[in-house]
Amino acid sequence: MAETIREIKKEEIRPGMYIKLFQKTKEGDKEKLQHFEGLVIARKHGKEAGATITLRRIIEGVGVEWILPLSSPKIEKINLVKESRVKRAKLYYLRNKSQRKTRAKLRKEIRSEAGVVNETVKAEKEEDAEKIQQK
Repeated sequence: MAETIREIKKEEIRPGMYIKLFQKTKEGDKEKLQHFEGLVIARKHGKEAGATITLRRIIEGVGVEWILPLSSPKIEKINLVKESRVKRAKLYYLRNKSQRKTRAKLRKEIRSEAGVVNETVKAEKEEDAEKIQQK
C-alpha cells in the first residue's frame, strides 16, 4: 500500500495524479468502505453534475479502468498518493505502454507537495552532468 500525501477535494483532481478513492458499498445490512487506487488518466465534463474521472491500474498484469462519477454521494474521501506534471489532459497513450515504461515516464515528472524532485531523478541528473564534464 502506498503512503498518502494528503486528502484532496473532488475539484482538485487532475490527470497525472495517483489517488486512492474510498467509496461506500453495501453488502447485505452492512456498509463498508471500498477503496480504488490508480492513476487518473482522464477527467471529463469539468465541474458539471455529471463529471467523471477515469482511474487506471494494472492488477496482476491486466490493465483495469474504473470510470467514476465525481458527484456521487457514495464517495467518502479521496487521498493523493503521488502527483506528476503532465502535458496532456487525457493520458490515453498510457494504455499502450507497459507498467514499467509508464512508471519510468511518470517518475521523471513526479513532484511531492514540497516540490522536491524524486531522488532517483536527482541521481540520474548528477550522473549525466558528470559524464558531460568528463568529455
